[in-house]
Amino acid sequence: MSERQSVSTTQRLLRDPRVLIGGAICAVLLILALFAGWIAPLDPEDQDLGASFAAPLLWSGGDAAAAEEIDPDAARHWLGTDNLGRDVLSRLVHGARTAVIVATVSALLAGVVGTLLGLLAGYFGGRVDALISRIVDVWMSFPPVLLAIVLVSLIGTGLTSVIAAIVIVDWTRFCRVVRAEAQAQTALDYVTSARMLGLPARRILLSEILPNVAPLLITLVTLEMGIAIVVEAMLSFVGLSVASGATTWGGMIGEGRLYINQAPWLMLLPMLAMIVSVLGLNALGDGLRRQLDPVVRR
Repeated sequence: MSERQSVSTTQRLLRDPRVLIGGAICAVLLILALFAGWIAPLDPEDQDLGASFAAPLLWSGGDAAAAEEIDPDAARHWLGTDNLGRDVLSRLVHGARTAVIVATVSALLAGVVGTLLGLLAGYFGGRVDALISRIVDVWMSFPPVLLAIVLVSLIGTGLTSVIAAIVIVDWTRFCRVVRAEAQAQTALDYVTSARMLGLPARRILLSEILPNVAPLLITLVTLEMGIAIVVEAMLSFVGLSVASGATTWGGMIGEGRLYINQAPWLMLLPMLAMIVSVLGLNALGDGLRRQLDPVVRR
């Protein structure tokens, strides 16, 4: 029976366009992050001032031969170059690595912290729920982006600091949703039966309630990954993200903003990469929840 259910679930996932499209985008992001050094045609920090502001091939009509005739190195720069002659495609690929690392690690850590506190608040209720809920209310009263900027300013720039700031800000998102779902699950008969059998609270939370909350967590994690990509880009935009010299999409947008009239692709291409990534993560999370959560599926 379980094998049939597994096959049925796999078939449903493969038929859902949201899962297919979102999964394809996420797979491309992961491949870029893992193999950026091999995929990128050039070193992202390699400067060639003689090829500054070279337009993308498609932008200039896609005539690689004509572009190479004007500039022998232009044909190598499929997506053009920036003000320092750095290859935009290589910088986008390496920026994907930073985005994936920040999104994955921060979403998982925020999910662990928020889920744990949400389960405790929803299951035990009473003073435990009141204390955790008050902390969440106070924490969520601060503007999240402003709070992230303040935290990074205090902790210091760097990849670890950015991840820590996102986790500290966004664990409340998981906590509130999981708390509400844990309260609903705790009121059901199977939890009451487990309590009557004398099962410890830890086992009930991890073996009984958590599996029923898992489909919701999948959606929250993918949504949080998209949010983390945007937050990291914002911090990079204001110069508070990773160490100087590292390539990020937000940093590319900030630099491209200065040359928007002369070379609009410098700002548009990293923005497009970020938008496609976030939409892909959201589509994947929505599709997975629709197919894995029996309540939503009905």
